[in-house]
Amino acid sequence: ISQNKLRRVLLRSELLKKSETLFSFADDNTRRAATSGHNKTVDWIVDTLSAYPEYYDVEIQPFTMPGGKAVFSANGQSLLADYMIYSPEGSVSAPLVLVDNIGCEPADFPAAVAGSIALIKRGTCTFGTKVALAGSAGAVGTIIYNNVVGRLADRTLEPQETHPEGPFQPAAGVSDAVGATLLSLLAAGPVTAALSIDLSDVTSYNVIAQTKGGDQNNVLHVGGHSDSVIDGPGINDNGSGSIALLEIAIQLTKYSVNNAIRFSWWSGEEQGEIGSYHYVDTLSPEELAKIRLYLNFDMIASPNFYYAIYDGDGSSFGTAGAPGSAEAEKLFEDFFQYEEGLPFASTAFDGRSDYGPFLEVGVPCGGLFTGAEQLKTEEEAVLFGGTAGVAYDVNYHSALDNVKNLNVGAFLHNAKAIAHSVATYGISWEG
Repeated sequence: ISQNKLRRVLLRSELLKKSETLFSFADDNTRRAATSGHNKTVDWIVDTLSAYPEYYDVEIQPFTMPGGKAVFSANGQSLLADYMIYSPEGSVSAPLVLVDNIGCEPADFPAAVAGSIALIKRGTCTFGTKVALAGSAGAVGTIIYNNVVGRLADRTLEPQETHPEGPFQPAAGVSDAVGATLLSLLAAGPVTAALSIDLSDVTSYNVIAQTKGGDQNNVLHVGGHSDSVIDGPGINDNGSGSIALLEIAIQLTKYSVNNAIRFSWWSGEEQGEIGSYHYVDTLSPEELAKIRLYLNFDMIASPNFYYAIYDGDGSSFGTAGAPGSAEAEKLFEDFFQYEEGLPFASTAFDGRSDYGPFLEVGVPCGGLFTGAEQLKTEEEAVLFGGTAGVAYDVNYHSALDNVKNLNVGAFLHNAKAIAHSVATYGISWEG
């Protein structure tokens, strides 16, 4: 293997072709974990890699994740609601009471919340904090309405034990439009609401493929999630990372490696990194110690992109990864600067993707990112082009996260950067 060889065989046309294939799997315009669209994605990745039985050991790792359904009505009018992960089951009927401000402080909850269903606006604090505080105030249920356009599907409260503020009750999220309907009803007089949460676990799948060749005790682990949100097909988030990894895995079979390379496609990321947490939890300390570095690639073709590298040394955001993370950051910085002549920026380890479970157990981490819902700054627009004051990906978590909205140039440059890291560490850990 050599860096130049692996980079050169990556083609824009192949990345786009695989993006179209992935889009074709999105039944009902989604590839959410445990849907037919995601199951087709998993089958495709497995079938593709299984064509190289002499090169890879391929594992399909099933895991269970929470599933559920919310049924909600107000004054007898049925309204669309989405259950929140870690909500308890149950059916409640009670007055609907609007919470002051945004329900992030105990003082926001009026006395009337006791015995009622709390209506809270999204924002500032976590969903779990809002629901726990509502429970502390005596609410028998909580409805959180969106502060931006769209549903609140696939949102998590996080486990109850992480929220000592109060007990969870049946909780659901509704869109901004449903929120407006509820506010109008409340303005007209008392509202009686009914909320029912039914839970049932569902099964989804991680895919793990490791080279048979190379040092099996000094593994480079590269990964990204293969699932989308319920609201869209997820071709940038994270079809882009998934496809780059798959194309590199295919091309790598032409070469031998000195260190084993492990590729992973995680599921359940959009529900809180459930698949990658499951994977890390199944590894013994001895197996974890074999992972010299984990690199994560989640959203690498954002339309209003910037080239962001995870802040391994903590110099930009104050949160460093485990020893080895700084070296991974430097590898990508050198690649963009010296190999591609491109600018780059830093992005924080904020726990919003599948590196999180690895960081928590002390595995060195790194990776690349081209931005999500945050707005591009003036300085970044000068460096990277694009439009300041507009989100890196205006289609983030939406039905429009499709093939035509990918930035193919960013996609190709990042794929080459991933290939560079795979080849570099596949040759030697000396970099």
